[in-house]
Amino acid sequence: MRRTERKAWQAWEGMAGEPDCGGRGAPTQAEHLRRGEAAEALAAAHLERHGLRILARNLRCRGGEVDLIAHDRRSVVFVEVRLRSNSRFGGAAASITPSKQRRVILAAHYWLAGAGRAYASAPCRFDAILLDSLDPARIEWLQGAFDAG
Repeated sequence: MRRTERKAWQAWEGMAGEPDCGGRGAPTQAEHLRRGEAAEALAAAHLERHGLRILARNLRCRGGEVDLIAHDRRSVVFVEVRLRSNSRFGGAAASITPSKQRRVILAAHYWLAGAGRAYASAPCRFDAILLDSLDPARIEWLQGAFDAG
């Protein structure tokens, strides 16, 4: 197991009492954030194993946000990571609403105009990494999950 996967698993093991594991009530904000960080670490490790280079993480700007920005040979890839262990309100894919897509696209424009201006002429792609648990074997990678058009 790679170091980033090990860190994600260690974070997960520390939360064994979460609701989706049959434990106590709703997770606290800190638990929610730790699970999100663990999911992003797993996603980044997955992308790196498939030859992508991570350029940035957790980019936030006014009105927008993107979890991971990567480069794969010729394209800049903006990645939304979604962890949904309970599908009661739809799975991870269903949670990437048009509103969320607009926020990711806005952050992509912001990054390409600033810190990522060296990649401004490269083709862009919007991917999604979907997880229903913090299990690296169950990662679903949707390449071209949505577009900016």
